[in-house]
Amino acid sequence: MNARRGKPPAGGVGSVRIIAGQWRGTRLPVPDRPGLRPTSDRVRETLFNWLQPVLPDARVLDLFAGSGALGLEAASRGAAQVQLVEADGALAQALGDAVARLDAQGRVAVRHGDALAFLRDDTSEPWDIAFVDPPFAAGLWPAVLELLPARLAADAWLYVESPAGHAPDLPADWALHRESGTRDVRYALYRRVTLPGILNAANP
Repeated sequence: MNARRGKPPAGGVGSVRIIAGQWRGTRLPVPDRPGLRPTSDRVRETLFNWLQPVLPDARVLDLFAGSGALGLEAASRGAAQVQLVEADGALAQALGDAVARLDAQGRVAVRHGDALAFLRDDTSEPWDIAFVDPPFAAGLWPAVLELLPARLAADAWLYVESPAGHAPDLPADWALHRESGTRDVRYALYRRVTLPGILNAANP
């Protein structure tokens, strides 16, 4: 989903572009749906500059995919596998169409359904990178951040987007790597770490 949603053009559909990589310049449609906030080019450029060293061959989970701007940007820049999860049926259909148009079915999967249900049901290999940018009004950060760690690799990276001035509480084993913001949005990248105290307690 992600940063501010600008006013769509006549017809109710806008677009965002993939910034770099294999599909650089490709436009992704943005249907006029409640709560949809495609991340701005500037925010995505900053985020993927942070992530670029770890993107090649990574397994990426985009839990509130919306327009697909984050997940498809990750695939364009070299991620090995990307899972897009979207609860809105129209958005999920648009994501499927975009994946087919890019001929990306071998690397990008679309799941139409609830993010929390996906986290409870997912039995795949752990994910290396996760994007968490739920509709702000839904307040889903605590529920997602409770379930998500069990589905992530021990050294995973976590991107969280939230309203400006609001930093969701993360479990203690997540360290802030980088953060920035716009007038409306705080965005931050975290790295999963092993706390020395916990490690010592587990290995007396």
